[in-house]
Amino acid sequence: MTDRVDQEPGYVLHRRNYRETSLMVDLFSLNHGRLTVVARGANSPKSPLKAQLQPFQPMLLAWQGRSDLKTLTSAESRMGPDLRRTERLYCGLYLNELLQRLLPPAEPFQTLFAHYIETLDALAETDDFEPTLRRFEWHLIEAMGYAFDWAMTMDAGTPVTAGGDYYYDPEQGLQREPGPGSLLRGLRGEVLLELADHRLESVEARRTAKRVMRVLIDHLLQGRPLHSRSLFTQSRGDKHES
Repeated sequence: MTDRVDQEPGYVLHRRNYRETSLMVDLFSLNHGRLTVVARGANSPKSPLKAQLQPFQPMLLAWQGRSDLKTLTSAESRMGPDLRRTERLYCGLYLNELLQRLLPPAEPFQTLFAHYIETLDALAETDDFEPTLRRFEWHLIEAMGYAFDWAMTMDAGTPVTAGGDYYYDPEQGLQREPGPGSLLRGLRGEVLLELADHRLESVEARRTAKRVMRVLIDHLLQGRPLHSRSLFTQSRGDKHES
């Protein structure tokens, strides 16, 4: 019997042409996590799906199939946050690429799904993107089981103290002493304590959070590039680069 899912909340992460008239669509859904579906005929001029299957728009989706590659049977979209301005758009594409590249398929991440919705809404309302991106990155690694304690060293098991300098290993977390996997050094204790309190107001806290998240995400990507990063670089240099 063919497995069927109806009225599933979800978002389009990415879509690409498939054969002559179809689209292959990567989705992030509430109860089924990340999955890929084929939207048959959606790339033909008369198909309403071509206009509906857009990123950042809340959708109710239906699909069927017993293989890993499902067939989309319907999609109902409603208006989502406005991310049409260049920097907002690039931030949204960055979120989508992180989910597409890092989440395992067919595993539900309901809490992360809620954070994704909140992050899209926040990006539409702010011009200060960096704290929003850093918080989503943290929610993502937490959902995947890679979170660490900003206020505790993993090698020594001692609390981080103001005035101390620390190291970061993406496989181990914060370290009191350097090790073979220490990719970052000179992380100031007082800044790490700001991050432990979820404070991203200071320039140094933002810089440190960005450096640590970049190292951890690159480690999880295992050398695969993020195309959305190049969009930031091409548009405005590193000012809002993810």
